[in-house]
Amino acid sequence: MPVPRVPRRRERLQDIPVVGHKRVLLAAPRGYCAGVDRAVIAVEKALERFGAPVYVRKQIVHNIHVVTELEAAGAIFVEEVDEVPEGAHVVFSAHGVSPAVVNAASDRGLQAIDATCPLVTKVHREAVRFARDDYEILLIGHEGHEEVEGTAGEAPEHVTIVNSPDHADTVEVRDPSKVVWLSQTTLSVDETMETVRRLRERFPHLQDPPSDDICYATQNRQVAIKKVAKDADLVIVVGSANSSNSVRLVEVALEYGAKAAYRVDYADEVEQSWLDGVETVGVTSGASVPEVLVQQVLEDLAAAGYRDIEEVKTAEEDLLFSLPKELRHDVAGKRDDRALGGRTRE
Repeated sequence: MPVPRVPRRRERLQDIPVVGHKRVLLAAPRGYCAGVDRAVIAVEKALERFGAPVYVRKQIVHNIHVVTELEAAGAIFVEEVDEVPEGAHVVFSAHGVSPAVVNAASDRGLQAIDATCPLVTKVHREAVRFARDDYEILLIGHEGHEEVEGTAGEAPEHVTIVNSPDHADTVEVRDPSKVVWLSQTTLSVDETMETVRRLRERFPHLQDPPSDDICYATQNRQVAIKKVAKDADLVIVVGSANSSNSVRLVEVALEYGAKAAYRVDYADEVEQSWLDGVETVGVTSGASVPEVLVQQVLEDLAAAGYRDIEEVKTAEEDLLFSLPKELRHDVAGKRDDRALGGRTRE
């Protein structure tokens, strides 16, 4: 498990004059999605309900700051369930797990709490359904990503992972007349559709999933940054390096017109040189990023003269997911006020 970094101190960004008016275009939606919110609250509630330590398999969500704060509260992050003491509570991350992991936890007598995002669970169910009907499943996603491992683990004999559009040109299937594609939920929409297009050129009978697998939050954040990028000299994406959707936001920003784009975990990583000659800075954050980290970036940019903030809103999000069933009631059996997994935005 990567060791979370404590943000370093550095001199504040300098307000260096540029030709034109300094401003920030702040993308909306940004930050926490419903699945991430639910997963983080699940760990918080498990600590309140059962006491520390509560174990979490992998990072609950892909964000260094979130992991650091939960560790300070008593969560212990492990790579596999065999590192968890027998009988202890373990939370499965938002990215989902394979049936093999569920069975391994059961064999150790662990009290498992499944914080898998419901949208990921939907893809798992699709994999089971198509495997039952003897389809070959082309799973578009990044090999080694926890979500892809979990989905592939639902039907390992039927799943072939397709890593990229180029990989689509070489992948082989047993029966081209009985093949379906599914995808990791956090991919670039454009790249995924290009992969599907190239797969369909080779396999005309390729079947689509019953509904879009790329999650609403991933799509919404990409749509917002596309609108921001065309007017931005620089785009700053707040998010961790292992956050697929955060990394995609950088790529999308560059593809849609941003002159430069960088990903940072913390505001102190923004370099003074990035702002040379920059009038308009676009700012967004990945779906596992708490808003406080974005606000810190905005504060630093304000110190550098970027005080005019215009929010670029392309969608409204009000989706909430119920907490895992083990956490919907308190010790006395009373329904918890946060049973829907929502929190007040900072």
